[in-house]
Amino acid sequence: MTPTQQIELEAAAFRRLISHLKAHSDVQNIDLMLTADFCRNCLAKWYLASAQEKQIELNYDQARDIVYGMPYEEWKSAHQTQATPEQLAAYQSKFDAKKES
Repeated sequence: MTPTQQIELEAAAFRRLISHLKAHSDVQNIDLMLTADFCRNCLAKWYLASAQEKQIELNYDQARDIVYGMPYEEWKSAHQTQATPEQLAAYQSKFDAKKES
């Protein structure tokens, strides 16, 4: 595999991940954070960081629009539910444990 082919495959896999997340808007970011240690906002931050490394003009809101497929506030209003006390406790516990290690 050539380096160009690898980049093309990685880009295709990323597009498929974004498409998958868009199709599963019922999966909440907190659930992603609890199970996978990343969420849609993390992807947007990574996307933005990559743009900055390449000196491509992009801001965080634009990166989130790419990941969410719409403005974040619109996605949040349409799809985000209130985190349960159990989710919040699990999130706090998980990330407190990370700080200690």
